[in-house]
Amino acid sequence: MAKLSMLLDQIDAGTVLLPEFQRGYVWNRDQVRGLMRSMYLGHPVGSLLLWETSAEEMAVRGGSTGSGTHLLLLDGQQRISSLYGVIRGRAPAFFEGDDKAFTGLQFNVETEVFEFHRPLKMNDNPHWVDVTELFQQGPVPYLTRFADDPDRAKLYLTRLNRLNQIVDKNFPQEEITGADRTVDEVVDIFNRVNSGGTKLSKGDLALAKLCAQWPDARTSMREALGRWEGSGFSFSLDWLLRNATAVATGRALFTALDKVDAPTFQRALEGSVNHVGTFLDAVSGRLGLDHDRVLMGRYALPVVSRLLELNGGRFDDARHRDRVLYWYVHSALWGRYTGSTETYLQVDYDILKSSGVDGLIDALARLRGGNLEIRPHDFEGATKGARFYPLLYMLTRVHGARDFGSGLELKAESLGRLSSLQVHHVFPKKVLRNRYESRQVNAIANFCFLTQQTNLEVSDRTPEEYFPEVEARHPGVLASQWIPTDPELWKVENYEDFLAARRELLAEAAENFLGGLAAGSESSEEETLRPVTVLSSEPDDARSVQVQELVDELLRLGFAKPELDAEINDPERGGAIAEAEAFWPDGLQHGLGKPVVLELDPEQADLPRLQELGYEVFTSVDSLLGFVNRLGQEAAGESEREELEEGFSSGPETADFGRAMLSVYEKAKNEADYTASFFLGMVSELGPLGTARKLLNSPAVSDGFANLWERGRLDLTVEALVLRSEFAPLFTEEELGRARTRLEQFGHRFMDE
Repeated sequence: MAKLSMLLDQIDAGTVLLPEFQRGYVWNRDQVRGLMRSMYLGHPVGSLLLWETSAEEMAVRGGSTGSGTHLLLLDGQQRISSLYGVIRGRAPAFFEGDDKAFTGLQFNVETEVFEFHRPLKMNDNPHWVDVTELFQQGPVPYLTRFADDPDRAKLYLTRLNRLNQIVDKNFPQEEITGADRTVDEVVDIFNRVNSGGTKLSKGDLALAKLCAQWPDARTSMREALGRWEGSGFSFSLDWLLRNATAVATGRALFTALDKVDAPTFQRALEGSVNHVGTFLDAVSGRLGLDHDRVLMGRYALPVVSRLLELNGGRFDDARHRDRVLYWYVHSALWGRYTGSTETYLQVDYDILKSSGVDGLIDALARLRGGNLEIRPHDFEGATKGARFYPLLYMLTRVHGARDFGSGLELKAESLGRLSSLQVHHVFPKKVLRNRYESRQVNAIANFCFLTQQTNLEVSDRTPEEYFPEVEARHPGVLASQWIPTDPELWKVENYEDFLAARRELLAEAAENFLGGLAAGSESSEEETLRPVTVLSSEPDDARSVQVQELVDELLRLGFAKPELDAEINDPERGGAIAEAEAFWPDGLQHGLGKPVVLELDPEQADLPRLQELGYEVFTSVDSLLGFVNRLGQEAAGESEREELEEGFSSGPETADFGRAMLSVYEKAKNEADYTASFFLGMVSELGPLGTARKLLNSPAVSDGFANLWERGRLDLTVEALVLRSEFAPLFTEEELGRARTRLEQFGHRFMDE
């Protein structure tokens, strides 16, 4: 047993440290609330496992083992980090993660509830106490808030003392001893006791062993990753380790590092960082792929790192570089490293050694039946997650595509202050959504890139309206964006023919450019493309807003950042099985739980295969939010506390509102061809008022709102209903304000009668 206060002091003194092989902090705010609630109520919160050792060669975070005995925290990092962060008001020295998960925790002395700070709810309410300030100042200063009510003040003081005294509680702990234990043994113990957490990968284990010899290895790697992040490219630690392994050993498996000593690995890491930088410069400057969203096939980069290592750290000349870029683009387009990544990497490392880049190109062509031709149907994908989306962006950058508004080429040096680009739907979503399914509306062949200013000016006009003006003002500008020039194809009723014609033009442009790369540049004097900023697509898309609101809320709660518009490929069979609106490949929390997929067009995805592969699949934002809310309530140790009205029996106003809610459901079904399957269940469970309040207070617009917006019937939303003069008194000003904001955000203004 050890008092919590003593454990925190030991962390401050550098006596309790964290083994370097442990991954970072992954808890979210609900888990922190749940831990604090359990501590406050005196519930068991589990024991700690520490390794008592004097071994100086063990790599640690939070200090140095140095001489003497230290305690390495093997099990309990998340709990101890959370308690330290809340009580001390800062992260512990060994912390690696997002400290927002435990920053701003509040305690309500009246309800004994823990929540994170919400200014509108808490700033003028004396019952909310900042938990960190309480631990730093003690309970007494808070008594002045309740001086006019001595009885309540006494009760509140008792509760604040109870919370303040959790630092005196004992934590059960177990210790293992033995300075002669190997890293493998300790990692094995960690994996066995950490059954509910993140298992260490082969890369973690390999790096743990290297860190024992070179303690700054992880720090050096994180610094390199941070520099790339600042340039718009996001990579993982495992990915960088993969590059370093290729450079050091020419092998794909991390176990190859077992025979690599620290000085050799240090040189290999430095070399791989330089090689990746060299290649990113080429990818950005020659292909225009200048940010993470359009960086294709990142698992081809270890092959390039190996190539550059064998070639003295440089390309032979511009022709050699272009041949490498040609192979890189095609390896990404055809999913060379989807599936058995390590197997294919090793094959390609061996080909490199014997035949160089020409051997890589020949091997890839053989896998494709003898040629690497781009065909029109290859551009049939949809959303920015599709494999050919980066190719469209690349063509825009390298082929001198011009802006519809200014007529200028979409290059940083041409556009100056207007260099922020935006994805533009050639045929506006607003005019397509009632005629075509989402996948067709968001087809790659319906995308082009324009400056933000031009995109706003074009707005929701159809090509039939604005194309003649654009071409008259800037002749040739449509052709520069591979737009068919036949006016018949600019009509909405001929949209599918337009897509087919534009795919032909895009495939031809891609073949021409990639053919030039294959032939290789004759000179190194070609133009180097400077990066531009690409903003998100049009903000008027209810579905996009719905997904973004969901992501923002999950990030606020401490969950992982997803990949948006992600193409998910079958790792065994190849090919895309979903183009998800959001994808959490490592789970909603890094390394915890199954990969999570949000797929809003389930009929266009292979849901059985996704589930067979172990993905947690959600087909609506509401269902994912409900899942997250349940996780949060379980983690926080709470049941749902909403006080919901009984429904029709509460009085004539609520009875009228109930009938109006059912009428909205029927009209949506009959007039807008939208059946809100979740809606009746909510009304049955929560009552009409409860349902309306839940939808209004949800962090993301509901599925019903998004679907009715797509059908042009926001008059049938709950938001519109609550703003009617006869029902407005049933809701708070905050709820009414949220309803107005949502409707106005999408271009509709509803006034009280």
